[in-house]
Amino acid sequence: MTDIQNHSKSEAQSLEHYWMPFTANRQFKANPRMLAEADGMYYKDTSGRAILDGTAGLWCCNAGHGRREISEAVSHQIKQMDYAPSFQMGHPLAFELAERLAQISPQGLNKVFFTNSGSESVDSALKIAINYHRANGEPTRTRFIGRELGYHGVGFGGISVGGIGGNRKAFSQQLLPGVDHLPHTLDMQGNAFTRGMPTTGAEKADVLEQLVALHGAENIAAVIVEPMSGSAGVILPPEGYLKRLREITQKYGILLIFDEVITAFGRVGDAFASQRWGVTPDLITTAKALNNGAIPMGAVLIDDKIYDASMQGPDGIELFHGYTYSGHPVAAAAALATLNIYDNEKLFERSRELEGYFEDAMHSLKDLPNVIDIRNIGLVGAIQLSPSNKGIGKRGFDVFERCFAKGTLVRATADIIAISPPLIIDKQEIDQIVNTLADAIRATD
Repeated sequence: MTDIQNHSKSEAQSLEHYWMPFTANRQFKANPRMLAEADGMYYKDTSGRAILDGTAGLWCCNAGHGRREISEAVSHQIKQMDYAPSFQMGHPLAFELAERLAQISPQGLNKVFFTNSGSESVDSALKIAINYHRANGEPTRTRFIGRELGYHGVGFGGISVGGIGGNRKAFSQQLLPGVDHLPHTLDMQGNAFTRGMPTTGAEKADVLEQLVALHGAENIAAVIVEPMSGSAGVILPPEGYLKRLREITQKYGILLIFDEVITAFGRVGDAFASQRWGVTPDLITTAKALNNGAIPMGAVLIDDKIYDASMQGPDGIELFHGYTYSGHPVAAAAALATLNIYDNEKLFERSRELEGYFEDAMHSLKDLPNVIDIRNIGLVGAIQLSPSNKGIGKRGFDVFERCFAKGTLVRATADIIAISPPLIIDKQEIDQIVNTLADAIRATD
């Protein structure tokens, strides 16, 4: 019996016990969509049907699926040493990976703190920011400023600085105090169907000046934003917006954190979005494509000045924070193999090379029914649909289901369809994704 047949046989008896994340569990279990294998650009479901991956898993698998180099590195490492503690101990791969990341990071971000997810990377970055100001003699700097529609994971710190209502409402009484938010940069009226970055809207960064006047710079630790808001629907920064945020934060001694859990490792055409757009923050959070989604892992990239300030105090632990699996040796092996693939196959450059073709393909959907905006950069794009009279999100989910039924995986966030394929995609596969989307959009009420 094949693995796929085994999966299919066990489905009916195995669905009940798993409480799935960010999923309508009752709806899914009534009509499950089960993936069983993956290779290159494709998944296979439990019936053996090929599914073209238009989402890189969940923004993770930038080098495509089933990479032999990664599985061999993992197999070798788990045989050699499956686990090593990272508290008062170390192992070579964590240090090697930190060095490799420093080599491709924006200038000055030469220190790395390892985590296990994007959520943990965000909470770690927030703690590191407070720790820095305290070490620097400014202990009153404890306030954070996020942004509307921002997604920074699901830890209490991340949802506090995040700006997606659905993630916050149920936990509103338990969120961090001392958090404010900038306005989001989505301007459907002025910038709909823009190709690449919007040319207007940079002035929204100036709201930060108002928040500084309201709270006092001496009380603000950091501003955290996604360079491109991914989970909220591929919301791009207006030209000059990120630069203006950098200018204001530097003016007042406030740290700037870029959440690049989605944008890092080639998604927008460079190793990091901060490099694509020429703005260097003080910290960068990463995860997902760090090791191609093979094993949970994240990292915070940290400016030297932050690390150095923390090393000036008395001998002892400089940061009371960490995780049992920080710098896990098997995850680190997967990450090193992944970085080799990115380098050897020039996948960051490939993202930029295919950007124009991908952009034209995405914008070919402009005149379809109910399409009210299209946004794109690098190898990521979004089609925003008008809500149906059945309710917000119904039309988007219908398109998602129709695409899956036709053998293409896309991502639906409310009525926004996001496309973020592995960077190994070719033009024919771009066409297949867009043509399937077009048919699904036409067929949806």
